Amino acid sequence: MKIYDLSKELFSAAVYPGDPAPQKTPFFEISETCPCNVTVLSMGSHNGTHMDAPKHFVKGAKDVAEMDLTKCVGPCKVITHEGLLTAEDAEAALADGTKRLLIRGEIEITLGAAEAFAKAGLWFLGVEGMTVGNKETGPFVHRALLGAEIALLESAVMTDVPDGSYFLSSAPLKMQGLDGSQCRPLLIEL
Repeated sequence: MKIYDLSKELFSAAVYPGDPAPQKTPFFEISETCPCNVTVLSMGSHNGTHMDAPKHFVKGAKDVAEMDLTKCVGPCKVITHEGLLTAEDAEAALADGTKRLLIRGEIEITLGAAEAFAKAGLWFLGVEGMTVGNKETGPFVHRALLGAEIALLESAVMTDVPDGSYFLSSAPLKMQGLDGSQCRPLLIEL
């Protein structure tokens, strides 16, 4: 069985411009008077490989703890695409009934593609980039995807993953009230 780890190491991963950088501070350290190590973490909810909850861009929507985990675990398809991903590209990717999709490559998801994913009933979308869309379209693309409650994985590492069918496990951490969460997505060859 081959397992692909799609996550970036959190503290060395690039941080989206303007977001807080993750930090770690020892709280307890093993010594003659202390039997264990405990570390205090400080980070943004979208540092490293992470999942966006609908709440990230949709007011009053579900937080990360309320996300439907059945969307994050199960059969998945990996495809490669470069450049703009259009509505036609999205429709072609889902023509076989795919519900969980990972896209390798440097892409920019257009609003039309996001709307096509939502209309087709996509459950899960993962990308290698830190975000979807561009500076102007990003909020609209996010709203189209997250408004349809598509589980959105960003900053995935898929360099060595061949296109094909896999089993995906990409559950976010259960943190009530948050708009996103770090995760360690795994792909398992079927």
